[in-house]
Amino acid sequence: MAFNEILESIGGVGYFQILHTILLLVPVTLLACHNLLQNFTGAVPSHHCRVPLDIALQTQGLNFTKDSGRAELLKPFIPMDQQQRFEKCIQYRTKDILPSTMGERGIDLSTEPCKDGWIYDSSVFSSTIATEFNLVCNQRSWKQVAHSIYMTGVFIGALVFGSLADKLGRMEILTWSYLQMGIAGCCAAFLPTFDAYCAFRFLCGVASSAISVNSISLILEWMPSRGRTLAGNFFGFSYSLGQLVLAALAYKIRDWRWLQFSVSAPYCVFFLYSWWLPESARWLILRDKPHKALVNLRKAARVNGKLKEGNKLNEEVMLCSEMQKEIMEIRSTHSVFDLIRTPAMRRMSICLVLVFSANFAYYGLSMDLQNFGISVFLAQALFGGVEMAAKLFVMVAMTFVGRRLMQFWSLSMAGVLVVSYGFAPQEKKLLCTVLAVTGKAFLACSITCMYLYTGELYPTEIRQTGMGFSAMNARLGSAIASVVHLSGDFSSSIFPMIFGITPLLAGLCSCFLSETKNSPLRETIHDVESRYQITNRSQITMGFLVIRYTVPNETKQNSENKIILTHNETYFSAMHTSMIFHRTFSNVLKLQHSILSLSYKKLQNISFLFSSF
Repeated sequence: MAFNEILESIGGVGYFQILHTILLLVPVTLLACHNLLQNFTGAVPSHHCRVPLDIALQTQGLNFTKDSGRAELLKPFIPMDQQQRFEKCIQYRTKDILPSTMGERGIDLSTEPCKDGWIYDSSVFSSTIATEFNLVCNQRSWKQVAHSIYMTGVFIGALVFGSLADKLGRMEILTWSYLQMGIAGCCAAFLPTFDAYCAFRFLCGVASSAISVNSISLILEWMPSRGRTLAGNFFGFSYSLGQLVLAALAYKIRDWRWLQFSVSAPYCVFFLYSWWLPESARWLILRDKPHKALVNLRKAARVNGKLKEGNKLNEEVMLCSEMQKEIMEIRSTHSVFDLIRTPAMRRMSICLVLVFSANFAYYGLSMDLQNFGISVFLAQALFGGVEMAAKLFVMVAMTFVGRRLMQFWSLSMAGVLVVSYGFAPQEKKLLCTVLAVTGKAFLACSITCMYLYTGELYPTEIRQTGMGFSAMNARLGSAIASVVHLSGDFSSSIFPMIFGITPLLAGLCSCFLSETKNSPLRETIHDVESRYQITNRSQITMGFLVIRYTVPNETKQNSENKIILTHNETYFSAMHTSMIFHRTFSNVLKLQHSILSLSYKKLQNISFLFSSF
């Protein structure tokens, strides 16, 4: 009995799977809050140099940020910019001016950097890390550095915890990560220095990656094949819901310390209930722990109301010849190098670098809400709401068109929209916002599809390592997006070009991945290689269109070593087996009821670049 059949026999997609998925998705929802938290905790409000006028008003206990007529009083102290707003980082030089003498006497029209700090507008945020640690003017890059440090933690977490989870188990790593996220997040909220804040945010990033990777693996490994698509899409759906939660929390909590605490403390609760969640039975079987797997499967059967079927399970059923063979195969050690050791795994891993591009563009758009010209709370809510609608579409589309085609179109459309945003006039705020929000929605579709797709592509014995590799590339893209922002404002057209071209290139790479729709999960590397070698494939490229020819076993070769193919044996890799495109191609080349003769040797030479992957 295959493992998928065991899951179906104890209830399939039953109460256990539903409850198990919900309990794993609630922490994932708050991961979105952590990943995008610095849009609010690091927001930079309007500010100007702290001048003697501000000192005098503070001394007298006046409301120096809203006092009527204050702008006129500030003009002798602070120059105006081209938009007739006070300069943020310079002031007129003062010569021993006293708070009691507020005239123009003692004022030099030459300018100097702010000497006594800054005055911040507190009408939107009462406190942020930018206002508390003065991360403005020549220190403004430190805000992006803080986010890059967090994303570096996410990157390292993906690198480390993917392999550890394959060796130690999914739940052990997940439980520890909940505790680490709760403690580190709360510490970051109340420590007094910027260095300490960055250090504990780094630890939050490490835990975030471990939670994300292990949650999706546990969901997929406890879900029978028919429910994997829906469960995988709910994983992405929960992340978008988290963006709406963040917008609501940030709107209500304007102090960055309490906002940081509010999205971190719940992980202590998640840590407590995680002790109830069972380890993956699939992983336990493949790690030669059938007794523990049997206990967990019977627990699932009991929750699903299939107690009788659960009692019928025994270790002999789970250690049938097929499973015993898989257990013997995985007793050899596996490492990250197994991802590129064999041809099929090598091609798969190289193509999955496209996740890097999707996350690079996604966070490039997500982490600069203040430059869209609308309320940051509204922008965050729009991003989350549109993503939820887009992912609802993906949940349906992937079921019908498959993973590969969905990935191709999501990345391609995102790239076109983000590049268009770069060419749109910046004064047309509505158009720019629509392009950016829609582009980000397509990127979210791609990422949602990719999480499910990656879990289905890699075999169980190195699934965590493979997903850790993909998450590592994704987080590397996120960290680099923060570094790109260090060089200037996102309003510059060069940034949308960078963030738009990379998804376009990634969309082309996705054409070389295999389709996994309605396919059982691969258990071993041997399964992946066997499926890859079922047919002898050759590929050629024509412009940007990949055309694949399948050579059936019964095809005969003539004395000149040529392969004879009828047009009915051709199909498009990027479109899977779409008869619409197939007929169009046949009609254009006049191949209806004809024979296409191709030189086998030349075709192999042309396709070597692709078939070697």
